[in-house]
Amino acid sequence: MATTSNRVDGTAATVTAGTTTTQVTGAGRTIIDDQVVAKVAGIAARDVPGVYALGGNAARAFGAIRDAIGSNALGQGVRVDVGETQVAVDLTIVVDYPTPMMEVASAVRTAVTNAVTELVGLQVTEVNIAINDVNIPALDGTTGDLDGRVR
Repeated sequence: MATTSNRVDGTAATVTAGTTTTQVTGAGRTIIDDQVVAKVAGIAARDVPGVYALGGNAARAFGAIRDAIGSNALGQGVRVDVGETQVAVDLTIVVDYPTPMMEVASAVRTAVTNAVTELVGLQVTEVNIAINDVNIPALDGTTGDLDGRVR
């Protein structure tokens, strides 16, 4: 349950309760669920070139099942810790080979920070990225072989 506390300057404070962030102002109340914040971060991360997928192996397997039945989880591979005005984001990603991983991580960090700040209105304190796999397109059968190398 969200509670309201007035600050010394007379403005209402933003209060987090459970899995929602509530902002109370003189014009009304806005409630943003933590899953919404995770989806915004997930969408921003997926849009970065070099990111093949989000989530670990099990999460991606369940994601494939969800895709087959017409559903999707845009927050897959994303965990958020939302405070009153700040959020910390943890992402697990798979990077395309041969994309430089540190450059992808930096671009993901920037994209997620910008998206969450602009769309949700929360300050992003950190974006932690775990790269748990690399996608090799030639092994997926999506492109030709890697420079004709023998497999």
